[in-house]
Amino acid sequence: MSRKPIGMTVLAFASMLTLSGLQAQNSKGSKADESFLKQAMQGDMAEVKMGQLAQQKGADDKVKQFGQMLESDHSQNLEKAKSVAQEIGMSPPASVNTEQKATYDRLNKLSGQQFDKEFAQHMVQDHKKDISKFDQESKKSGSVANFAQGTLPVLKKHLEMAESLGGHQTKGSGR
Repeated sequence: MSRKPIGMTVLAFASMLTLSGLQAQNSKGSKADESFLKQAMQGDMAEVKMGQLAQQKGADDKVKQFGQMLESDHSQNLEKAKSVAQEIGMSPPASVNTEQKATYDRLNKLSGQQFDKEFAQHMVQDHKKDISKFDQESKKSGSVANFAQGTLPVLKKHLEMAESLGGHQTKGSGR
C-alpha cells in the first residue's frame, strides 16, 4: 500500500520536471539564434572600437564623423542585443573575435589618408556581409529576428556612408 503513494509522487515529480524543462526550452533561443546574436554583439563591439579608432586616426573630417556615428549607433545596438540575449537566456560574449581584433590591429598601424582609405574599404565590405546576415535572420520569427529587422536600416545607412567615403573602390584603383 505504501508503494502506490511513492509511485504517484515519483510520477508527479517526473511530470513537473518534464514540464519545467519544456518551459525553459521554449524561452531559450535556438542554437542558430544564439550564434547569430553572439556574432551580432561581437560585431557591435568591433564597430564601437573601429568608430573610436576612426575618430583618433582619421585624416578626413567625414571619416571622423562616420566614426562618431559608428560608435554611437553600435553602442545603442549592443544594448538592444544584450537585452535580447537576456530574454533568450544567453550570456553576451566578453570580447570581439580574433578576426575583428586582427583587423583593428592592422588599421591601428595606419594613419592619414592610408587609414581613411583602408578603413572605408573595410567598412563597406563588413557592412555588406552584415546586411546579408541580418537580412536572412530578419526573415525568421521571434525576438532575435525582430532585433535583426530593426537593425537593418542602420546597417544600410552605414553602408551608404562608407561608400560615400570612397570605400567602394578596390585596392587596385588609382584613387
